[in-house]
Amino acid sequence: MAVLELGEKPFFADKNRAFWNLHSAGWGGATALYAATGIANNRPLDFLLPVLISSVTGYSISLLLSVVFRNVINQRPLITWGATFFSVMLATMLYAYIDTWVVQTIVEGADQTPFAQLVLGALFKDGLLLGGWSALYYAINYFVRAEEQADQLLRLEAAATSAQLTMLRYQLNPHFLFNTLNSISTLVLLKQTEQANAMLSRLSSFLRFTLINEAEAKVTLSQEVETLKLYLDIEKMRFEERLRTEFDIDDDVTEALVPSLLLQPLVENAIKYAVTPQEDGADISINARRVGDRVRIIVADTGPGLQSSLPDPKLSTGVGMANTRERLLQAYGDDQRFDSYTRSGGGFEVVIEFPYQTKNGGGETLAIEAPAVTAGVGVQGAVTA
Repeated sequence: MAVLELGEKPFFADKNRAFWNLHSAGWGGATALYAATGIANNRPLDFLLPVLISSVTGYSISLLLSVVFRNVINQRPLITWGATFFSVMLATMLYAYIDTWVVQTIVEGADQTPFAQLVLGALFKDGLLLGGWSALYYAINYFVRAEEQADQLLRLEAAATSAQLTMLRYQLNPHFLFNTLNSISTLVLLKQTEQANAMLSRLSSFLRFTLINEAEAKVTLSQEVETLKLYLDIEKMRFEERLRTEFDIDDDVTEALVPSLLLQPLVENAIKYAVTPQEDGADISINARRVGDRVRIIVADTGPGLQSSLPDPKLSTGVGMANTRERLLQAYGDDQRFDSYTRSGGGFEVVIEFPYQTKNGGGETLAIEAPAVTAGVGVQGAVTA
């Protein structure tokens, strides 16, 4: 909210307290204004007593009005404004009558002025006060309701975005998990228990990361790279020398925040379309640089590139690319870039860009320790990607 108390607590978080604070401050300010005006006009100090009584009367009458307004504010507009107008008119007449009686009783010489004339003057003054108070009452209430509705809309949008991101990220795991478990099953059938155990350990570490971090969370690029290396270690046990990787991460972007597991589907896509179909496999490179106030990441491979059945580079070659494109859109809106194309010298390349952001303040970075793996027999060809 726009108005905050100390401690950054919203002023209208406690509506009852906010009402009493504003109500008292308003009538206190009106009293001080009338008193200062009288003193400036060299009026005798005894005029302060009727001013004080008038303020107490207005304070009390406006409390009664607040009860009426609270009960009609949610009604149909005709009922709300009709009841408000009628209530303010009655309250103004009562206020003016009490003010006039107090003035004629306390102020010397006031009883020589006709009562009706004093009432007319009091009606104008008191009508302005109660009318202004009523307008502020409705304006503040509608402002608070608009803020609450905006906050509720933001919460709903955040919940929808979180659900969308959760759905998108959970699309990634089944395919990878299916391939890995089948590879482990093959290793067990071949009685290569040491390699199967190593693969299970790495799979456990990778899945632990995916469970600990929320789907909409952002991690540092260095952490994302370490997780990606853990994933690649699992895949290298399947493809051995056919899968060759290279990381070129600039120091300027190691602390940049990225959506968790953003790169894994791109690399998985490269393995599926570049490494798997070629007998000698393929090279996969991950390059990250800072370009101004943005981070640019390029994932490239030396595979055959886009197939002729997919002439449009904007079309997805699988779940991975479509998933990454959608996650970037959810995380950064239009302030991001996702391009993919076949390179002129052969191979496929994906370029993504997004704003450079880092952690503000503390926060622990999850350490992922990959268990030691002994080089062993590969299982390439056991499972299709």
